[in-house]
Amino acid sequence: MKNLCILTISLWLTGFSALAVRAQDSAGTKAPPLTLTLAVTGVSDASYYGQKADVRAPYVAGVGQLKLRSGFYFTGMAYRLLDDTTSIVSAGSLGVGYTFKLGEKWTADFSYSHAFYPENSPLLQAASPDNAGASIQYEYWATSGLGIDYNFGKEQDVFVTFSTEKLVRLGSFAAGKDLLAVTPSIEITGGTQHFYDTYVTEKKYRDSVLGIPLPVIPGIPGGGGSTSVSNNVANTRFDMLSYSLRLPLSYTRAHYMIEAAYKVSVLDKRAQVGGGKTNHFFGCSFYYQF
Repeated sequence: MKNLCILTISLWLTGFSALAVRAQDSAGTKAPPLTLTLAVTGVSDASYYGQKADVRAPYVAGVGQLKLRSGFYFTGMAYRLLDDTTSIVSAGSLGVGYTFKLGEKWTADFSYSHAFYPENSPLLQAASPDNAGASIQYEYWATSGLGIDYNFGKEQDVFVTFSTEKLVRLGSFAAGKDLLAVTPSIEITGGTQHFYDTYVTEKKYRDSVLGIPLPVIPGIPGGGGSTSVSNNVANTRFDMLSYSLRLPLSYTRAHYMIEAAYKVSVLDKRAQVGGGKTNHFFGCSFYYQF
């Protein structure tokens, strides 16, 4: 559920669900058995569980979701890094999932996605283009969930994320036919970090092609003897990675939603990428549901 393509889709799936629920609230009608939702977004930087690469990667993206009566859904995504001068589409993703109720307040979800990255992609998650995920949510005065992601490809990593969010209704401008709301959410993520080895190795290759002097990087094979061994152990170990707060402000009508969001992620000191630092992300999205 969460690698950039998968992470972005995961955020959008949340947006899709929110749009469906709020559209019902504002229009007073039930959701149709078959829904198609399209979205476009712009984000200031690519986030990988709150982490980001050394080089900023702002992007714009489009995504679609087709959800069936049975609970199965299909997703497709294409995005473009704003500094990509070689192609119109920088990467893409295809996915399938199944969501179902376990009771009045419990919902479960299973999904699989494959992302398509170019050779020597600068993104942290490029080493693990395949994602298998499972999550469970409990709805009370807030909505809390626990998700497990297995990201694999050149590297294999497992991530566990606890999240909780609360929809706060701010008002309506059209006699209940619309909704202005803010949905603050908190995410706490832990996981392994094998992806870091491939990221740094390929970064060294990209820098050598560009003629940038290559520093000795501890923890990379051939780059530091015993330090390499200890770093491989750290990447294998399950550690806390990030603590994130997301503040999305949304405006919803019967068939569309506009959202502006700010996210701040404080990285744990054990994170290999920017450990102890604070990352900030800004984004705007537009969803339309048929």
